[in-house]
Amino acid sequence: MSYDDLSGRTAVVTGAASGIGEAVAVRLAAEGARVALLARRADRLETVVAKIRAAGGAALAVAADVTDDASVQGAADAVHEAFGTVDLVVNNAGVMLPHPVDDGRLDEWQRMIDTNVTGVLRVLRAFTGDLVAAAAQGRTADLVNVSSIGAHLVFPTYAVYGATKAAVTQLSQALRAEFGPRDVRVTNVEPGLTETELADHIGSAEGRAQVDGMLAEMGSLAAADLADLVGYVTSRPRHVNLSQVVVLPTRQA
Repeated sequence: MSYDDLSGRTAVVTGAASGIGEAVAVRLAAEGARVALLARRADRLETVVAKIRAAGGAALAVAADVTDDASVQGAADAVHEAFGTVDLVVNNAGVMLPHPVDDGRLDEWQRMIDTNVTGVLRVLRAFTGDLVAAAAQGRTADLVNVSSIGAHLVFPTYAVYGATKAAVTQLSQALRAEFGPRDVRVTNVEPGLTETELADHIGSAEGRAQVDGMLAEMGSLAAADLADLVGYVTSRPRHVNLSQVVVLPTRQA
C-alpha cells in the first residue's frame, strides 16, 4: 500500500507510549510528519522518540495526562512552542477496566469516563483552533478518534467500557457535522481484537482468561495494522474523508 507524503504535517498522538499510539506515532513520523507524542510515562516516551529520531524522523515527547485539564493545556503549549500549529490529531489514549456492573466499581467507571470520553474532549478543546486554522489556510486537517467495536457489540462485563466507546463514536459523527463544512476531516476508527496493553488493565484472572480465549480463537490485529490504517486515511486527498472505519481480525464476526 502506497502513501502520499506526510511531509509538512504536524501531528499529535495521545497514548503514544505504547501499543497503537506508539505504532501510529512511528508510522506518521516515517511518512514525514513531525509528531508530538503525549502520554503519562515520560521515560517510555523518550525511548519511542529516540527510536523515531534514529530513523530520521522528527518527534517530541510531552508528558501529559488527558484526565487533567492543566496537563493537557500545558502539553498543547509545549507542542505549539516546538512545532507551531497542529494539523493532525490522533485521540488514542484509553483504558479498559471490565467488571460486572453489579460490582459497582464507581472508581473504575469514573477513570474510564475521564480517560476515554472527557480526555478526548480535553484534547479536542486544546487543538480545535489549530485544525480549523490549518483547514482555512488550505492545508489538510485531520482529527482521528480511536473508538472500539465495543461501541456496537455487547461483551459481558464490558458495559461501561463499551458505553464510553459508543460516546466516542457518536461524538465523532457529530463533529463531522461541525467540522466537515470547514474542511476538517473527522475519522472514527473502531478496532476489533487488538494486541495492546489494554488487556493488561484487566485485574481478574477470569477476565484475562476470557480475553486470552478470544485471542486464541479469533486472532488479533497488531498495533502496526492500526498505524497502517491511520497513515492511509490521513494521507488521502484533502477532499476525501474516510469517516467511519471498522477494522477486525478476519476471524472476528
